[in-house]
Amino acid sequence: MLRIAPSVLSADFGNLAEEVGAVASEADWLHVDVMDGHFVPNLTIGPPVVQSLRRHSGLFFDCHLMMTNPGDYLEAFRQAGADGCTVHVEVGDTAALLAEAKALGMKAGVALNPDTPFEAVAPVLDQVDLVLCMTVFPGFGGQAFMAEVLPKIEQVRRALDRAGSAAELEVDGGIDEETAVLVTRAGARVLVAGSAIFGDERPWEAARRIRLAAQKALPGGQVDS
Repeated sequence: MLRIAPSVLSADFGNLAEEVGAVASEADWLHVDVMDGHFVPNLTIGPPVVQSLRRHSGLFFDCHLMMTNPGDYLEAFRQAGADGCTVHVEVGDTAALLAEAKALGMKAGVALNPDTPFEAVAPVLDQVDLVLCMTVFPGFGGQAFMAEVLPKIEQVRRALDRAGSAAELEVDGGIDEETAVLVTRAGARVLVAGSAIFGDERPWEAARRIRLAAQKALPGGQVDS
């Protein structure tokens, strides 16, 4: 199943509820980029904004915690309405963080940066609900897609399939109609797109175009009506 997850990082924060509402009809998940200004060189939003958005949306909130100390905030995000939290393997203590997220009733994901090898996440693949392969270095929206990450996406896909895992394989960074085809062929099934969606005058149509492009790249070229 293919999922489109618009990233609010590229939305107008002054009209965030309206922006999210505008794409709701074409979104499966809402991707929430949380940056602490330490793990990545940018600051974004935290639990209070998630809590405010929750009142306006029933979408699955996919919170990507680009933080040095995500364990200190998992409970706060759960209370705010997060459905899933993804932590970076580069932070360390990954198994414990995944277990804590699950114990709180959330989906637990692990992310890896473009230069982090597959071997870093291999030991926890049997403990995750989601693997997020970054196709840009996290921190800022609007970056160019890094095609050199595609072999790693394929590697994660093969490992999940061999294990019979139901974990989602997500990609984030430079996703548009063209790159959506590449990552879908590599095995991704959750596509995060920010500027390609919210930078369009009709963001719901942009999300729909990305979905259609990706669906054609699925095995069998399945396209929903």
